[in-house]
Amino acid sequence: MKDSDKSSGIVTMLEVQKRNKERVNVYLDGEYAFSLTLFEAAKLRKGQALTPTDVTLLRDADTVLKAVDRAAHFLSYRPRSIQEVRRNLEQKDTPPAVIDAALARLSEQGYVDDVAFARYWVENRNTFKPLSPRALRHELCQKGIDSTVINEVLSDLDADEAAYTAAQSRAARMRGTDPRQFRAKLGGFLQRRGFSYATVHDVIQRLLDEIDAEDPEFFADADADNSAADNIDTGAYGDMD
Repeated sequence: MKDSDKSSGIVTMLEVQKRNKERVNVYLDGEYAFSLTLFEAAKLRKGQALTPTDVTLLRDADTVLKAVDRAAHFLSYRPRSIQEVRRNLEQKDTPPAVIDAALARLSEQGYVDDVAFARYWVENRNTFKPLSPRALRHELCQKGIDSTVINEVLSDLDADEAAYTAAQSRAARMRGTDPRQFRAKLGGFLQRRGFSYATVHDVIQRLLDEIDAEDPEFFADADADNSAADNIDTGAYGDMD
C-alpha cells in the first residue's frame, strides 16, 4: 500500500463551532485536526477513515474557500477589478496559488469581471466626478485593467460633455465672483480633472454665454465685464497639454 493511501486518521467527532455556526471542527482519532464549512463537513461521517491525501485536499479546498469569502467581503463595498482583489488578498498573506484559485472561482461565478468593472467605473465617474478620458485611462491602468478593455469603455466618452457636466456643478458655487476669477478658477478646476486646453476653453465660453443670456446678475460686478461671454483670457489658467 502506498503511503498516500495509508489512513491519516478516523473521524471521531464533527463539532459545530460556537462562534461561527457555519463552520465545523473535525477531529481525527480524538484530536482536533482542522475545520470545514458546514456544507463540506456534511460530506464526512463519524468513523470515516481519511488518508493524508484526503486531509490535504480538504484543507486546500477550505483555504481557497476562505480566500473567496475574504474577497467577497472586499467586493461587498463596491465592484473591484481583478487586480484590486489580488492585491487585497496579497496584503493578507494569501499564497499566490490560493489567490489564483480564488479568483478563478470568483470569475466563474461572475463576481469579478474587468470589462463590467471598467464600465461601472466610467459610468460612476461620469455621474459623480466627471473626468477627462486621459484621467480615466490613468485610473483604470492603476487598477490593472487591460488597455484593450480601456479603449473599449472609453470609445464613446464625450470629453466636451463630461467637462461641461463637471463645470456646471462647480460654476454654481461661484456666483458673486467676477468674470476673471470665474475663468481662472474654473479653468484650473477642469485642468486638474485632466481636460485639454481646447476643451476647457470651449466649455468655459459656453458657460459664460449661458450666464450672459440667462443670469446677467451672476457676477458681483456686472460693469466689470459688460458681456460675460467676452473672449477668454488664455493666460488665466495656464498652459495645458
